[in-house]
Amino acid sequence: MTLEISGAARDALEGWLTASRALKGSAENTITAYRNDVLDFIVFLTSYHAEPQGLKALARVTTPDMRAFMAHLRAEGASPRSMARKLSAVKSFYRWLAEREGFEPTAVLSARAPKFQKKLPRPLGEDAARAMIDTVEIQAADSWVGARDAAVVTLLYGCGLRISEALKLTGADWPMGDSLRITGKGGKERIVPVLKVARDAVATYLQLCPFEPEPTQPLFRGKRGGALNPRLVQKVTEKARMQLGLPATATPHAMRHSFATHLLSAGGDLRAIQELLGHASLSTTQAYTSVDSVHLMKVYNAAHPKAG
Repeated sequence: MTLEISGAARDALEGWLTASRALKGSAENTITAYRNDVLDFIVFLTSYHAEPQGLKALARVTTPDMRAFMAHLRAEGASPRSMARKLSAVKSFYRWLAEREGFEPTAVLSARAPKFQKKLPRPLGEDAARAMIDTVEIQAADSWVGARDAAVVTLLYGCGLRISEALKLTGADWPMGDSLRITGKGGKERIVPVLKVARDAVATYLQLCPFEPEPTQPLFRGKRGGALNPRLVQKVTEKARMQLGLPATATPHAMRHSFATHLLSAGGDLRAIQELLGHASLSTTQAYTSVDSVHLMKVYNAAHPKAG
């Protein structure tokens, strides 16, 4: 049986999502995840209390209610990571709702998420990253497809781009100069330098590509001329890593991790790398670089004016 939530609760949820779009610039995928997570919570309360949950009912949520919700998620088989994500969305919704409706959201905000071991990114070594690009290029039946795949992976490693960012490039981005203006998560723009090796890889692809680069069309095309599917990039890197005997963590996104790690190892500044990656938080960049605390302290001691 599908439970109906109250109109007031639904309106509040949509109001919060609209505010998240406007104030935080949240991407649509994020908005969809937020909606589903908070809907799960409201539907749970509706079932748990056997009545629709209007704004007054939502304001009366108790600590036992929150414990029951977490127990419900656990019984449904949700992973600790998934439970933590859902609780984070509910807390964000309640901060907004409490300020708007004037109630105290302590019961919700004090709820604790289960602990889980965060998976640290595993970058490739420099030789493995180069081998990945070379292998991707030679495994396609069509030379232009191999050149295309190598160009995409080179941009991931050479510029620290996400797959989605590389595949959003259009003919208007060619010819490439020394830098690219990239629109990342949440519509945040950043400027990334483009190495000559990356420009050359894209140039080789375009020389072989049967489709002319058009300003309004994707730069990277599928075999029929449409936008290249990101899943195809994942498949070719998966095939390459198996040929090279690399671990399952050698994914397209690992090339981005490698970009950050190798920059830091070469003496790059964490704050500058944060800007290049488009991270909102420096702590996220530290995780991506996958370096130990000893190396971080060396960077700190070398850079801080009062160190030593």
